[in-house]
Amino acid sequence: MPEGSGGLALLQAGTQYDLSKEFQWKWGVSLAGNVDTRSLAGAGNDVAHTADFSAMVDELYGSVRWKALSLDLGMKRFDRDFYGAGLQTLGSMSATGGNVIWSGNARTMPGYLLTLDPVPVPLTRKILWFHGAFGDFKTLDNRYVKGALVHRTKLFALFKITPRLDFQMGVDHVAVWGGTHPTHGTMPVTLRNYVRMFLGQSGEWSNDVRNTIGNQLGREVFRLDWRGNGWKLALQHDIPYEDRSGILMENFPDGINTLWFGFDDKDRWVSDILYEYHYTMWQSGTVHDKYSTPPQRGVDNYFINGDYRSGWTYYGRTVGDPLLVPTGTRAGTWTGKNLVLGVENNRLKAHHFSLAGKAFRKFPYKLMLTYSQNYGRYANPYTGESQFKKPWGTVKETPLHQVSAAFVGEIPLRAARFVAAGSALRHFTVTYGLFADRGQLLSDSFGGMLGLRWDL
Repeated sequence: MPEGSGGLALLQAGTQYDLSKEFQWKWGVSLAGNVDTRSLAGAGNDVAHTADFSAMVDELYGSVRWKALSLDLGMKRFDRDFYGAGLQTLGSMSATGGNVIWSGNARTMPGYLLTLDPVPVPLTRKILWFHGAFGDFKTLDNRYVKGALVHRTKLFALFKITPRLDFQMGVDHVAVWGGTHPTHGTMPVTLRNYVRMFLGQSGEWSNDVRNTIGNQLGREVFRLDWRGNGWKLALQHDIPYEDRSGILMENFPDGINTLWFGFDDKDRWVSDILYEYHYTMWQSGTVHDKYSTPPQRGVDNYFINGDYRSGWTYYGRTVGDPLLVPTGTRAGTWTGKNLVLGVENNRLKAHHFSLAGKAFRKFPYKLMLTYSQNYGRYANPYTGESQFKKPWGTVKETPLHQVSAAFVGEIPLRAARFVAAGSALRHFTVTYGLFADRGQLLSDSFGGMLGLRWDL
């Protein structure tokens, strides 16, 4: 999407798996271009106006599948969760797409991903199942460590407790490593370093000597799914981590708590309802001193790293939870076209509400409302005093309040009474959106979108 006023064109083509065959394949390509006009704050009261045209490859991939195994090669978006009205074109109802680390907020990275769908564990009477993923990717953007690599390992256990109740838990781990650092030079991409990265062992750069090689982060997930008669309910706790204390869950209660309810009948006026509570205030504590007795492993600083200073961003946008906004957001200097050094706001509380359905049982829509209290970072609070290096609860911190809203929808012309059967207009869908921000973090704004989609 353009960063300011402008227009967007998107051309997509691809195939789907043929589920009637044991060995399947598919491919996809998505090309995007936009005209972007926006104003940037400059020195004093100066305002710089820009108008740019950008073109990009959003997706370009080939995939093969055999039984429970699939392999994606190229640039492909990861699957998201909590879609409204049974449609992916409306986007996820969740602020993170159901994944605090891979939210879909940033562009795709080229690479490969080997995925294992849920398979039963022998001798468990199909109660215990495993699924996961393993892949490697390369960054192409302008970042502090040029050409950094990204590794992903995902491993989940699924318990089919009853025909109606499922419980799953797992880890989705990411390591940013390799690349060329401005002062440390180039990290050799060798099998030895790959193994050290995968095992979380120490490296050779300054921070790597004391910690693990590269920027290691991820999420831990606990989820319950209940299937009723004609409806489903999901409850998920999605926990981000940046270091050992997070992996050991010393950062509790940090995380995103999601409650989703959906009817099987997606033609209802309201078919899906979602509520999320985002909390990232604790971060394992207010002090980080691994050499103290006992060690104090707080200030996890989500999506930030000492050597990999672009943090968990890609092309200037946060790869994970988009409420953790990139540096330069509050000052109005942020643009994805420039080098971005991590996020400026990783301590927040937020309530997110969304509902979706089909107006008149024909026209899909989605409403999203988010209220957040934003505190900046432990060492760099937005305003007032911080809890940094002080006993928890001894400081009353002051947040920046923010409200954001979106209403998007579609009008399939095939469902319109004035379009005759067999008419070429039946291939078109009118898309629209209304968006608003009001508060102390983002500039007060109101936006609109009108589009036309042609489906072959």
